[in-house]
Amino acid sequence: MSPESSEAAADREPRAPGRESAISATRSGLPDGSLFRVLFESEELLVVHKPAGLVCHPTKGDVYSSLISRLRLYLGDQPAYLVNRLDRETSGVTVAAKSAEVAGELGRLFESRAVTKAYEAIVDGHVATSPREINAPLGRLEGSAVAIQDGVRADGAASTTWLEVTRRWERHGLPYTHLRVVPKTGRKHQIRIHLAHVGHPIVGDKIYGGDSGRYLRFVEGRLTEADRVALRLANHALHAGELGFRWRGVDWSFRSEAEPEFVGFVG
Repeated sequence: MSPESSEAAADREPRAPGRESAISATRSGLPDGSLFRVLFESEELLVVHKPAGLVCHPTKGDVYSSLISRLRLYLGDQPAYLVNRLDRETSGVTVAAKSAEVAGELGRLFESRAVTKAYEAIVDGHVATSPREINAPLGRLEGSAVAIQDGVRADGAASTTWLEVTRRWERHGLPYTHLRVVPKTGRKHQIRIHLAHVGHPIVGDKIYGGDSGRYLRFVEGRLTEADRVALRLANHALHAGELGFRWRGVDWSFRSEAEPEFVGFVG
């Protein structure tokens, strides 16, 4: 195993499922010295908080530019297999297996939808109805300049999202709502599309926030000051805070706190 900080090394024993650790796995190559926050670790699993703004799998850049690369740095000679994935700008609970066998078992579990997930989201406007369920089929958004953009379409895959209001407030004269969101299906960008579809896009969403051109300008490094003002946050306000499943006769439950930028916006 690769060298690590003495603080992390002193607390690498398994921790009970669902109990968040304040440990931060470290390497000196990052400005703040951290790879990720470890939520739980055992001989078979490594559960971490994926930071907002970090892709799960490498596209380009250095060894710190993706979560899987950081996991491999942390584990050294041990393999790492991501079991679930989050969008680049979504923070939260991410599970990695330390063997192909465990990855296969958990992968089948996730595919069978025998997993509970709960997210936090900050959206524009005051959501009036709570709780509520959004049922809208999703599929490729034809004609979009953004290749990864999907949308609501009649011939799309059935998709259901449940939500509940936890807080409504105003900031600089604009209305916002903090939501607890539970996806009942697992379509690409499902939560983001459904919330935008009902008129409450996620704050900071570069694709579904009203101007998908912001996403193109972002990936090309051309975001304007006007874009940044409109987005309000560096990353969209969606956090994967809870994840649970039953595996090998044990109920596993993991929680992760939202990041300071998210929490600060709620106030």
